[in-house]
Amino acid sequence: MIKRLEEMPAGVLGLQAIDDVEEEDYRNVIVPAVEEAVAAHGKVRVVFVLGPEFEEYEAGAVWEDVKLGVRRPTAFERMAIVTDARWARPAVKVFSVLWPGQARTFPLADLEAAKQWAADGAA
Repeated sequence: MIKRLEEMPAGVLGLQAIDDVEEEDYRNVIVPAVEEAVAAHGKVRVVFVLGPEFEEYEAGAVWEDVKLGVRRPTAFERMAIVTDARWARPAVKVFSVLWPGQARTFPLADLEAAKQWAADGAA
């Protein structure tokens, strides 16, 4: 499940993964939120929290993630991944070469720093 985070800086979309992330989460939460942000700001800046409740991305969700990136290849300006999962930092480093924007990982304890980094330079 994906839920939107409240209390985000202006121009920053906050999302949190809880339990399993499924294809429906993209259709019902992520895609509409990204489209709304792009319509309002032209780009999207994201803080994506993978907390201790996060378990996995299901195959359909992974495919929806790929499709979203293909539909909006230049829309993602900054993405802060906030998690204590050890696999996240190397994964973001590898996949960030495919993203046109900037991506960075933060530990869960640094959520506020992640929000500020995502917002820096936003119009």
